[in-house]
Amino acid sequence: MRRCAALLAATITALGTAPAAAAPEVVVYSARNEQLIKPLFDAYTSKTGVGVRFITDKEGPLLARLQAEGANTPADVLVTVDAGNLWQAGEVGVLAAIDSPVLRANIPAQLRDPGDRWFGLSVRARPLVYSTDRVRAADLVSYEDLADPKWKGRLCLRTSKKVYNQSLVAMMLARLGEAETARVVGGWVTNLATEPFANDNQVMEAIDAGKCDVGIVNTYYFGRLAKERPGLKVAIAWPNQASSGVHVNVSGAGVTRHAKHPDEARQLLEWLSSAEAQGLFASLNLEYPANPAIAPDPAVAAWGSFKADPAHVADAGRLQAAAVMLMDRAGYR
Repeated sequence: MRRCAALLAATITALGTAPAAAAPEVVVYSARNEQLIKPLFDAYTSKTGVGVRFITDKEGPLLARLQAEGANTPADVLVTVDAGNLWQAGEVGVLAAIDSPVLRANIPAQLRDPGDRWFGLSVRARPLVYSTDRVRAADLVSYEDLADPKWKGRLCLRTSKKVYNQSLVAMMLARLGEAETARVVGGWVTNLATEPFANDNQVMEAIDAGKCDVGIVNTYYFGRLAKERPGLKVAIAWPNQASSGVHVNVSGAGVTRHAKHPDEARQLLEWLSSAEAQGLFASLNLEYPANPAIAPDPAVAAWGSFKADPAHVADAGRLQAAAVMLMDRAGYR
């Protein structure tokens, strides 16, 4: 009996002095820049003790990497921009469906995959911008109106090669149909003041410099440039307020199909959709929270309220190839 008691005591002592199991680590592939995600991951680790190791790259290479790695991928989570890219990741099979009542409650249906493979985590609008010297906000009605001859030689656009404009045209296809969308995009091309620019900042700089009067940009680009250049003579106009609403898109994330830590990955996404994280997640890049219960950053709220297009953002991916072909036929480069 004494021997059993001694053995039990030794076992308890050994268990008490055994090293604790290492906390799990979630690996994230991110198309978002380090400065936009590291503060969030640091906050999550501080709160939960779960480490987050991340690798950043462009969205295309990250998707190709996940496909090439297959079951050997170390990635538990994919974070990327634009619903078109999220839709593509879901369609090629690198994301797993997530059964999460928390995510479904926090993220509206039109901002997440119908099959729950990806969820929007921040929202960006793509409104019109205009010269405050040469244009009145009341003159700007809709995306379609930019095809009107009154804007001939006055319009600047970003290149069609970037997914943001591809998604805008894809959503127009879903709403207007092919013939009307082709007419509108053809009108844009006719009205261009110069060749399309590489990025949204260049569009606004051209407007400010008097090279054109109106353009289309993502809200966070406007916010960044306005902060850098307080004297910028460019302002936002919210289009389609009497009809479909402003085109909106998302950045978002999903759990990878071959995640080694699927539960921890899901928990990270749930936290990113929560009130605690949403304000920070959106304000870091001057975006809107995807969780409608959370107010935007004051700098973003100062741009004014608007009616957003309620269409499902998955259409941006579903119709992306058709949009690219239509833009090409219209001569929009």
